[in-house]
Amino acid sequence: MAGALPPDRCDSVEREPTVLPDVLAPHLDIVFCGTAAGAESARRRAYYAGPGNAFWRTLFAVGLTPVLVPPAEYATLTKWRMGFTDLAKHVSGGDHVLAKAHFDVSRLHALILAHRPKILAFTGKRAAMEFVGHAVGYGLVPERSGDTRLFVLPSPSGAARGHWNIEHWHELSRLRAAMVSAGRRLPATGSIRPPTARP
Repeated sequence: MAGALPPDRCDSVEREPTVLPDVLAPHLDIVFCGTAAGAESARRRAYYAGPGNAFWRTLFAVGLTPVLVPPAEYATLTKWRMGFTDLAKHVSGGDHVLAKAHFDVSRLHALILAHRPKILAFTGKRAAMEFVGHAVGYGLVPERSGDTRLFVLPSPSGAARGHWNIEHWHELSRLRAAMVSAGRRLPATGSIRPPTARP
C-alpha cells in the first residue's frame, strides 16, 4: 500500500514515565504533535512552554483560539476541539538529543486511529518525517493515518526561528475552517497502515 511504514520504524524500548500527558478526545479538529517536550516544557509541565516558543501566540494570531491561552492551561484546548501528543513521550529535550529509538510511531498511529481527529499537525518536520518515513515539505502531505489528514508546520520553537513562517499556520487555520464547514474530511490520496513490530 502506498505510504505504508516499514517494520523497522516502530521499535519499542523501555523508557521513563511520560513527560507530558496526552490531551485527546474523540473526533477533535486538530491534534498537534511534536518530537518531544522541550526542556523548559518538561520543567514547567506544560506544552510549548519555552519563553521563546511562538506556539500559543500563533494559535491566537491565526484564529485557532479566540483568546491567548497561557501554556499552563494547555488542557483547556479541547474546548476548541484541539489536542496534544508527542512522538517521543518518555524523554525531553531538543531534536539534537533525540534518537530514533525514542520515537514510538506505532503508538501515535494507534492513537490517531482510535480518536480520529480531522488533522494531525506536526509542529516541525522531524516528527512528520519519522512518522511517514520520508522527507516532507510544509503543508498537507499525501499520506493519511486512517481518515486523518497530515499537516506539517514550521516549528514554533525559538531555536528554529530561522525556518519560521506563520503563513503555514494560517493555511492550517483555513484548512480546519473549510473541513468544519464542509462537515467532512478531505478526500484521501494515500494511507499509512500501522507498522508491524519486529519479533
